[in-house]
Amino acid sequence: MNLLIKHATILHPGSSLNNQTADILIENGVIKSIGSGFDADAEIFDAQGCYISPGFFDLNCNVGEPGFETKEDLVSGLKAAAAGGFTGLAVMPQTEPPVHSKTEVEYLVNRSKGNLVDVYPLGTISHRREGKDMAEMYDMFKSGAKAFTDGNNPVKDAGLMERALLYAKGFGALIFSYPEDVAIAGKAKVNEGVVSTLLGMKGIPSLAEELMIARDLYLAEYTDSPLHFSTISTARSVDLIRDAKAKGLKVTCDVAVHHLVLTDEALLGFDSNYKVKPPLRTQADVDALIQGLNDGTIDAIVSQHTPHEIEFKEVEFEIAAYGITGLQTVLPLALKAGLTPEVIVSKLAVNPRSILEVALPGLSEGDNANFVLFNTETEWDFNKHTNQSKSANSPFIGQTLKGKVMLTCNNNQVLKFA
Repeated sequence: MNLLIKHATILHPGSSLNNQTADILIENGVIKSIGSGFDADAEIFDAQGCYISPGFFDLNCNVGEPGFETKEDLVSGLKAAAAGGFTGLAVMPQTEPPVHSKTEVEYLVNRSKGNLVDVYPLGTISHRREGKDMAEMYDMFKSGAKAFTDGNNPVKDAGLMERALLYAKGFGALIFSYPEDVAIAGKAKVNEGVVSTLLGMKGIPSLAEELMIARDLYLAEYTDSPLHFSTISTARSVDLIRDAKAKGLKVTCDVAVHHLVLTDEALLGFDSNYKVKPPLRTQADVDALIQGLNDGTIDAIVSQHTPHEIEFKEVEFEIAAYGITGLQTVLPLALKAGLTPEVIVSKLAVNPRSILEVALPGLSEGDNANFVLFNTETEWDFNKHTNQSKSANSPFIGQTLKGKVMLTCNNNQVLKFA
């Protein structure tokens, strides 16, 4: 694979050419030359007006395999990821069986070998995600699990969370917390507030998230352990984590990209494609999340890609499944939220790898070519033809989106979407 990318603006905090325009020659999957004005026996791609950065990395992606391949298998999931500019995925463990032993970890590692997108399995904290007995975390870690989470099942037992933090700390692993107090959230489906009242539906108060964050911050401080919060969604959550960082706690967090552009007012039409968890919040929460990204409180943006078959979404709102297929819409939604390309690269490429201690791909001569080339101004139609996922449960399908991935490259493979 020989490719000459001309006139690309480099966005890489570790590069001496950061924010400069250059031509980049890739030969056999390796960056051969960076400069200007040279010719080569290679396919030429004019990247005028485009940015090139390390490939994006998603910390929260659901792929149905094993067990739920009708929602998404690895083949379709990795195609959708590449189309979204991702060259690395942290795959959540809520499959069937869950990723709760080294068998499932090794299956995902071996099944995904040779793909453009690298897969990093996340193992469960508890056996079968039941929140009772601790899973075989060390065995999973030795087999390739990068961190541990019970996915969209919060760890209700504080004692179990404390033991998991201490145990994982012993071999240098990371625990992810999905912050929700189920006793407070109950069976409600939407954010508690004006909109839930208008809809006549019981709401999930922000307190359900914030109380769990406060609990787990205390546990992280007590055990002196690193901790990562998945998909925070409220203004108070941002404040709690900001204060914890100021105290020196080893805490990181991420936000789902749809929480940066959507509020609970989107639910007024009872469209189940807007039903997500944590639920869409208020404009004040959205503003606080964006501020948290810009001031460094929030470390990463995630897709929270959650595919479902049509029969799980095109039903009454009350019984519809939670989730959005999000891999291909992360870039345009982040731009719609007003984030700069520099912040986007930090939150989608640099920080996610730092959190999981995965090496950041270089953009220098001699480095393996692992990058995304994207244009912030190009518009494209997200529809059944451009959707690469098996599932179509996204409120953005049928819309024209601004911000397009032009090329994704990794492992001596290139996909073009221009």
